[in-house]
Amino acid sequence: MPKFGLQIPFFSWPGSPDNDRQVLADAARAAEDAGFSSLWVMDHFFQLPMIGEADLDMFEGYTTLSYLAGVTEGITLGTLVTGVTYRHPALLVKQVTTLDVLSGARAWLGIGAAWFEREHLGLGVPFPPVAERFERLEEALQIAGQMWSDDNGPYKGKHYTLEETICSPQPLSRPRPPVMVGGGGERKTLRLVAKYADACNVAGNPDEISHKFDVLKRHCDDVGRNYDEIERTVMTIAPPGEAAIDPARKLIDAGAQHVIFTGLPVHNLDVIATFGNDVFPALDEG
Repeated sequence: MPKFGLQIPFFSWPGSPDNDRQVLADAARAAEDAGFSSLWVMDHFFQLPMIGEADLDMFEGYTTLSYLAGVTEGITLGTLVTGVTYRHPALLVKQVTTLDVLSGARAWLGIGAAWFEREHLGLGVPFPPVAERFERLEEALQIAGQMWSDDNGPYKGKHYTLEETICSPQPLSRPRPPVMVGGGGERKTLRLVAKYADACNVAGNPDEISHKFDVLKRHCDDVGRNYDEIERTVMTIAPPGEAAIDPARKLIDAGAQHVIFTGLPVHNLDVIATFGNDVFPALDEG
């Protein structure tokens, strides 16, 4: 049975920012009522160029998720995805752990290598070359694994050194919050998924996605990982209403287990409800 998620990438609604807290709360509750299993926000400082102007509203990701945790009961919560450059990995692990405990075991760690140079330069956040960003991403994944274990000892990598990896309390999720590595890079990103992650997140048309999953399987074979242990998630721009059924079905046929819809006008609660009333039942039937 496929799972479905909702990503909120846009926060400049009619009446913003005065009504943002109400719009977000209403949308999150509506998504939960409709049967979405996961709820995601972007983790960016500036709005992305493919969506709108840089100075459109953009909330900090983990503060937003903490608010959404307080207005929902069962839907899981994550960023899609956090750039490794945004926060020191140990601080990020503490943030995700806090969200997991206070939400009742509903947090994801979504992470990637980061790409949006303008927001880094704009706010003075270091933006190292791509090869270093991937090195840092692998170390961040190692740090998360160690902090979410019984090993409180030191960690020494090329870019990060921790004298103690204490994380107290530990997450409520068992064995840990699920780790999603976002991106479809075939040499580096999908290799890191195979080595460290519980889920991948890729985008593209069904043929491209099927190919990415084949590449991931080869990486799993190379590192001795069971490919079926990894949840295959896909993010797709959603047309409203029943028009979403056929594109989503093609993604599922291509191997997606968890389809995350983005680009919906979430301030229109009827649009969200349509997924629960019409889209999901049709997709569950196959």
